[in-house]
Amino acid sequence: MKNIKDSYWIDRLKELGVVVIIPTYNNDQTLSAVISDVKSYSSSIIIVNDGSTDSTSEILAKTSDIHLITYSANRGKGVALKLGFIRAKEMGFRYAITIDSDGQHFASDIPHFIDYIEQHPDSLIVGSRNIAEENMPGKNTFANRFSNFWYYVETGVKLADTQSGFRLYPLEKLSLDKWWYTAKYEYELEIIVFANWKGIAVVNVPINVYYPPKGERISHFRPLADFTRISILNTFLVIIALLLIHPRNFFRKLSWTNIKAFFDKHLLKTKDSNITITKSIMLGVLLGILPIWGYQMIVAVLLAQFLKLNKVITLIAANISIPPLTPLVLYGSYLTGALALDQSPSLKLNDFSFDAIKTVLGQYLVGSLLFSVFCSLLIGAISFVILRLTRKNIVE
Repeated sequence: MKNIKDSYWIDRLKELGVVVIIPTYNNDQTLSAVISDVKSYSSSIIIVNDGSTDSTSEILAKTSDIHLITYSANRGKGVALKLGFIRAKEMGFRYAITIDSDGQHFASDIPHFIDYIEQHPDSLIVGSRNIAEENMPGKNTFANRFSNFWYYVETGVKLADTQSGFRLYPLEKLSLDKWWYTAKYEYELEIIVFANWKGIAVVNVPINVYYPPKGERISHFRPLADFTRISILNTFLVIIALLLIHPRNFFRKLSWTNIKAFFDKHLLKTKDSNITITKSIMLGVLLGILPIWGYQMIVAVLLAQFLKLNKVITLIAANISIPPLTPLVLYGSYLTGALALDQSPSLKLNDFSFDAIKTVLGQYLVGSLLFSVFCSLLIGAISFVILRLTRKNIVE
């Protein structure tokens, strides 16, 4: 018979629509204890047997009050979780708590997730482990810090733990049964990055963790293969973040009030003369188009400081090459170079010969120099006219 404490938490999870999903692969030594502990907090449990070859199948056959998904070949943790999410959605659950079956997590931490989600509905919660915990493998500590760093680069959000498998997912908000691309350990990284990009709050709550002594530890994480996949995924995510997500977030934060306040402070009410502001804009445009990718901002600040120009305006103008203007800047530079060299545009997507690449690169480099000067002068002239009309009382 369940005690009062068990009934209390079971009822709370039912009211919130929470199911617990336990993916498992060859953890027959700890699986029974994990299921037993979880049953103290939830009466809705989905077990995904990810092609285990030990005695897992026999254990699950004797276990009552669970929803079982099983298949013969190991397909990876990502697939196991996705199949669990699909089943949870079909059963009508709003949230899914995932907990590993290796005995490292404590079901007694489930209340931390419930308390938080009641106050902040539809958040994605990642359990945060103490990385200084006794017996924690050194490779885990490094991998977690590595993952935390790239998550910050991709989202601008700092988390203390991005790798813990003890989590709570908002099923409806994430559409976890419909889209996602990876299949193994990297799946959990993909989810939290895309969740952030989708506007879902991704947060940590503290949890306990147990790492058995080295001789008793069972891990299916393959450092070389899995770390390579995670690194490849991070590469793609960083590219998407830099080209699309960060610019999108920047423009989303803009409002007429913010834009007006910015221009009031840095243009209309600044003590800088119209000529100084114009020169700042021209410098930024020039550097933004020049082929010094990755260094425009650094060079812009240094030159603006050296020339005693407005650094903020120079930096803003240097962003002329960010999406969606990037293709126009690149093509404008390339076309200008072809015309300046009295050559016909030779860009052909099906021709990757050395001579063709050399010709296109030469046209682009020459063109970028000329195109940057042209755009700098044109935009500078337009800016100066506008400034004279809007800042009539400024002494040049």
